[in-house]
Amino acid sequence: MKITRIIESPVHLKSNISNALVNFSEHTVSLVAVVTDQIRNNKPVVGLAFNSIGRYAQSGILNSRMIPRIEQEPPDALLDQNGMICPEKVLACALRNEKPGGHGDRAAAASALELAIWDLNGKLQDCPVSQLIRQRYRLDHDGHRVFVYAAGGYYYEGEGSRKLKEELQSYRDSGFTMYKMKIGGASLSEDMRRIEDALTVAGEGWNLAVDANGRFDLAAARAYARSIQPYQLRWFEEAGDPLDFELNAMVTNEYEGPIATGENLFSRQDVKNLTLYGGMRCDRDIFQMDSGLAYGITEYARMLNEMESRGFSRKFCFPHGGQLMALQVVAGFGLGGSEVYPGIFQPMGGYGSTTKIVDGMVNVPDAPGFGFECKPQLFSLFAKMIG
Repeated sequence: MKITRIIESPVHLKSNISNALVNFSEHTVSLVAVVTDQIRNNKPVVGLAFNSIGRYAQSGILNSRMIPRIEQEPPDALLDQNGMICPEKVLACALRNEKPGGHGDRAAAASALELAIWDLNGKLQDCPVSQLIRQRYRLDHDGHRVFVYAAGGYYYEGEGSRKLKEELQSYRDSGFTMYKMKIGGASLSEDMRRIEDALTVAGEGWNLAVDANGRFDLAAARAYARSIQPYQLRWFEEAGDPLDFELNAMVTNEYEGPIATGENLFSRQDVKNLTLYGGMRCDRDIFQMDSGLAYGITEYARMLNEMESRGFSRKFCFPHGGQLMALQVVAGFGLGGSEVYPGIFQPMGGYGSTTKIVDGMVNVPDAPGFGFECKPQLFSLFAKMIG
């Protein structure tokens, strides 16, 4: 078996929305296709992936550095003992001659390549990626049903609280029982009004999480923590800069409710530092690392090992992602739950019309690989790219 070509194509997200720091109307995503010499139904078997949602395409890094390294590697050097293309070996090849640290965009670029190999192997073995994960890491849990929550509640230009309540009500009508909204893009008093409006749909505070996207300094983080404490929310996400572990520790020392962070941590070493210096509490706080941004499933497994070696449970992992790749990772590793973007960041966000949410739970699709073929609008982009 060998890779015959690797294709990258940047596409725009369809989302003119904002969080506390970022407007997503200019954001792009790198679609990646890994084409092989294996033939099924008279067509080459192709592994597909993209570098998560909410950042930018990584065309330069992929096309100038990583893809040439893989294409120049002897085919046998990328195979595992069963003759399949090995995600770990592809990742190591993509990172050859790269210095440690400085993860950032490089981590997202490598993720797209590594995840595409998992999709490829799922198609070759006619099984979902979640099953491959359980086999590879010798996990025996039942990964057929996953808890999911609806992420949204962004700031829509020219829209008020009515839009927020309508959005969350649409998620509730679709079967979700937990919701996440943005804060930090308005005044504290306005955000408190928005939270109260959201609770008219969510009901109790345990059904609602808030996300500041790293917006606050320590004074603002403390002010928001004091103000939201009475609501007993599901979690307070990314109060400050994701690498400001001192700030995170100070907030967890004062705020009784769960804190969530990790979406913008891209390596095992980052997670180690968070567990050591970030004040995270084993009985409540949430880890949100995303394999689509952090070198793929290979590095995500290392992150889980790091956490668990320090007394934390994978049941407190709710990865950022909002799409089919993240769902398969949650199901495969037996994590606490998965974020979903039901109506935004299309066509990447969400799961497609055939996957139904019932009482906040979803049956994981059993389509081979990540199941992109079940999302016609998304798969059409891949098909057009491959030709």
